[in-house]
Amino acid sequence: MDHFSSKDMALSAQKKILSRMATKSSVQMFIDDTTSEILDELYRVSKGYSGNKSEAQKVIKDLVKISVKIGLLFRNNRFNTEELGIATDFKKKLHQGAMTAISFYEVDFTFDNGVMSDLLTSCRDLLLKLVNTHLTPKSHNRINHVFNHYSDPELLTKLYDPSGTFRPNLTKICKGLDKLMEDGTI
Repeated sequence: MDHFSSKDMALSAQKKILSRMATKSSVQMFIDDTTSEILDELYRVSKGYSGNKSEAQKVIKDLVKISVKIGLLFRNNRFNTEELGIATDFKKKLHQGAMTAISFYEVDFTFDNGVMSDLLTSCRDLLLKLVNTHLTPKSHNRINHVFNHYSDPELLTKLYDPSGTFRPNLTKICKGLDKLMEDGTI
């Protein structure tokens, strides 16, 4: 017998539409101001590090698409009990990563790119496990693209250089992360 679900079809359509309209103005209805400011700083860091505007835009666009799609899956109660456990683990790991990022920023010369890179890799692995059956391989590639980009030890080392050019960006990123933690968002 044919299995048809209008709810599944609507969710699929929402994901498809969102993947095509991930522009700054359309995303503002899904992402708060603080997160948007962090994304802007991550874009500036990516652009400055790679020297490639289109690559920096692609990384941020991939990050936004993945965030919005996962948000849609949550709002539509698509995760089972086991997956919700993985989501909880991901949120804890993300919180730990944010705390570590802020700590490395606040105390000069404590940065360890291996620690930060490992935390980001763990977040990536948990996220891939969470969305394994829900998102397409193309979305999985987007997750890998974003996390592989930001867990690059050379990028992280330049970002955390106390006298480096990215220090103002890191300041804004960490202030934003701190606000998101205070709000309970991460």
